[in-house]
Amino acid sequence: MAQLAGVRARWRTEALGEFFCPACGGDRNYRRQGGRRWLRLLGLPLLPLGDAGTTLQCTACRARYGLDALGIPTSGTLLGMLRTAQFTVVLAVLAAGGACRAAREAAVTAVHEAGHSDLDEPQLLAALAALTDGDEELGELYGCGSGLAVELHTALEPLVPHLAEPGRERLLTLGAWIALADGPYRPDEREALRAAGRCLELSSERIEAALLAATRLPHS
Repeated sequence: MAQLAGVRARWRTEALGEFFCPACGGDRNYRRQGGRRWLRLLGLPLLPLGDAGTTLQCTACRARYGLDALGIPTSGTLLGMLRTAQFTVVLAVLAAGGACRAAREAAVTAVHEAGHSDLDEPQLLAALAALTDGDEELGELYGCGSGLAVELHTALEPLVPHLAEPGRERLLTLGAWIALADGPYRPDEREALRAAGRCLELSSERIEAALLAATRLPHS
């Protein structure tokens, strides 16, 4: 009877898209499909047995996942998040340190390395001015303008579930190197970097260790 009868779902495609397929280990196309379960006899559907739900099917490996799989960023999305995070940390450090010549040069190099190769110093300073024109109280709290305080949370916190601790420390170290470009940390630079570290959910001990390590290691 197992060969003659059984229950299987019939699926209809509702939408197409791209996602990160855990089985394939990379970005793949998916079909979003809704389905119904059917009692089948000799492979033919005879009796509907209810809703089978909505799933995502990888078009490469055919594996099925729940809609929560869309919460895993694709490689392209994750790269964009990393670039935005690095850019925001750069702005926060510049805002806290006064944006001297050495720091500006280090910042431009950092954003170029992050993938913003078309961004020059005037554009960087314009972005800095736009984000630091905000509420003084928030600026004092985070060591930078309120616009940057919001941007730090917006840019860094979504990375936490997808980036291991060494990667989060690396982001903080990149900001530290900019702060150190013109000499030892200033108090406001330390506070801005600590704020970034908290957004990255690093412990106080890990934040201080990363800031200390940056003083001993060349920018690489």
